[in-house]
Amino acid sequence: MQRSPNGSLVANSTKFPDGIKAVSARIYDMGLMFGMYSSAGMYTCAQYPASLGYETIDAQTLADWGVDYLKYDNCYNQGQEGTSKLSFDRYNAMSQALNKTGMSLTLLAMVPQLFIDLTLAGRSIHYGMCNWGKDYPWNWAQTMANSWRMSGDVYDSFDRPDDRCPCTTYDCELPGFHCSIMNIIGKVAPIVDKGQPGAWNDLDMLEVGNGGMTDDEYKVHFSMWAMIKSPLIMGTNLPKMSASTYSILANPAVIAVSQDSAGTPAVRVWSREADLDEYDQGSISLWVMALSGGDYAIALLNAGNTELQMNATLEEIFIDKATTAGGLTRGPLPSSKGWDIYDLWASRMDDVLASSILHGNATVIGKVMTTTNSTMLYNATETPYADGVKQNTTALLGVKTSSVDAMGTISAMVPRHGIAMYRLRPQGGASIDA
Repeated sequence: MQRSPNGSLVANSTKFPDGIKAVSARIYDMGLMFGMYSSAGMYTCAQYPASLGYETIDAQTLADWGVDYLKYDNCYNQGQEGTSKLSFDRYNAMSQALNKTGMSLTLLAMVPQLFIDLTLAGRSIHYGMCNWGKDYPWNWAQTMANSWRMSGDVYDSFDRPDDRCPCTTYDCELPGFHCSIMNIIGKVAPIVDKGQPGAWNDLDMLEVGNGGMTDDEYKVHFSMWAMIKSPLIMGTNLPKMSASTYSILANPAVIAVSQDSAGTPAVRVWSREADLDEYDQGSISLWVMALSGGDYAIALLNAGNTELQMNATLEEIFIDKATTAGGLTRGPLPSSKGWDIYDLWASRMDDVLASSILHGNATVIGKVMTTTNSTMLYNATETPYADGVKQNTTALLGVKTSSVDAMGTISAMVPRHGIAMYRLRPQGGASIDA
C-alpha cells in the first residue's frame, strides 16, 4: 500500500492487480465480511502508510472499498499519547471522518459484533480501536468506537508468561505483546463493566486453531471471549481449519451467550489459587453473566494443573442480587429458587459433521439443517439469536443435564486448563428479572 500524488491510498498493483474493491467483492461472494487495517500514526506497525493526518481521505477510501471492519492500531503515533485527551482526539479524528462518509455513529444496542450504520453507502462498519489499553480507553471510547483493545497483543498460549508482555493488571505503561489467554482474562476482570451495548472491551483476535494450545484450552479461550463480550474474530487460516477448530468456533450455544441482547459482560465472582503448572501458573475462578429473559450463564474456569471438582453455590452466583441496595425488598432472591442447568458444550458437533461441512458435503449439511431442533447447528441469518432463545431453540440453550434446588450448589468436574459453561434457567419457566 502506498499513497498517490493526491494523498489517497493505492494498493500494490502486483499483489492486487484488480484493486482492493475486487478483493472485497470476492470476499463477499464467499459469504464473509471484509476488514482493513490502519494505524492512528504515520505508519502502520509493518511500516506502510497509515492514517494520522489523512483521516478524511482514508475514511472515504475505506467506504468506497466496502470495508466492514476497521482495525485502527497505535504504531508510530508521533508521541500523541500519555493522556486520555491526547488519545481521544487522535482516535476521534478517524471516528469523525467515518461519519463524514455517511456513517451514523449510533452505538447500536445488543451484541459485540454490531456495526455502526453506514447509511449513505448502504453498508456498515465496525470501528475497532487498537491502542492496547493505553490511556484507559474503556473510560472514553464508548462514544466514538465499537470496541477498544484493552491489552497488548495476544499470542497462542494459554498461560505462559513472556517478558514482552510485562503487565498483569489493566493499569499498564508497557502493554507489549505475546500476552497469554489467562494474562488477558486477568487484566480485563476489573473493567468488564466498562463494556456496554455497541461498545466493548476487545480482548484481541481468537487464536483458536493455531496449534499452540490444547482443545480444552481453546474451549476456555472461546468461552471466555464470549462471556466477556469481546468481538469474536477468527484468527486462523480458514482453508486449513480442522474439524475440531470449526466445532469450537461454530458452537451456537456459546455464541448465543456472546450475542445475548441484554449486553451484560460476565463478572468474575471469585478467583482462588490452584495447583501450579509448568509455568508456575494456576487458579480457579467463577464467572457469572445475567442474560435476557431471566436466564444466567456461568463459567467454572480451571486454570490449575489438575482436573478438579469445582463448586459454586447459588448464593455465590447471585451475590450481586443479595448485595445490591434494596435487593431484598424487591422480592425473592434468585438463590431462593430452583434452576435448570444446561451444558453449553454438551452438544458440540462431532468431527464427522464438522469435516463434512468444511469439505462441502451438501448431503450431510442439508440433512442436519433440516432436522427440527438440531442441537449442533443454528442459522442466525434466518432467525436472530434473541428470537431463537425466546423460541427455546435447542441449539442455543445447550443440553439440560441437571437441576439445582434453592440455596443449592452446582458442581462439575473440570479438566486441567478447562472450563464448564452452563446456562441457568428458572425452573417452571418463570422469569426472574436479570
